[in-house]
Amino acid sequence: MSVIHKASHQIESSASVAQHTVLAGPAAKALALLRIAFGLTFLWAFFDKLLALGYSTGRNPAGVVDHFGPAAWIHGASPTAGFLKFGADGPFKGFYNNIGGTVVVDWLFMLGLLGIGVALTFGIGMRLGAGAGALMYLLMWSVALPPATNPVIDEHILGAISMVVLGLVLAGDTWGFGKRWARTQLVREHTILR
Repeated sequence: MSVIHKASHQIESSASVAQHTVLAGPAAKALALLRIAFGLTFLWAFFDKLLALGYSTGRNPAGVVDHFGPAAWIHGASPTAGFLKFGADGPFKGFYNNIGGTVVVDWLFMLGLLGIGVALTFGIGMRLGAGAGALMYLLMWSVALPPATNPVIDEHILGAISMVVLGLVLAGDTWGFGKRWARTQLVREHTILR
């Protein structure tokens, strides 16, 4: 192997390692904790909307909870109608009012909550899960503009930024199944699934 070829190979290997660097020590554990907390938040939202557990879904304005009642998605209620039809404000209000409660949007939303929640909680598919999470946060941010407590930034923007960070550092490798997932044939052939 020529000296130039060896140097080129070392540079490529270094670049490849740099692109896939994961943190170690306390920083890795802190990001793993953040990842799991976000994952459980998405999973909770999924199950609350699926079953009307009485936190965001299944509680009437008087505070009465009807667990597993008619507000549950399993009973035909829409998980997106309330927020998109009545919570939308700003430049995209008409768009969100029109798509709120449609079958396609309900399914995309619920599958998104479930998929993002599973990816983050278990640390698998972090690139796709974190990317989808960032997109979902940005879409939810755009429903009500400007945000009520700040003219630009709110918890949705912070969530989107957090998703990007978690995906970039492959936070699923600490306290998750990210490393095992990366060794599967499917992920080795399709690195976007990492």
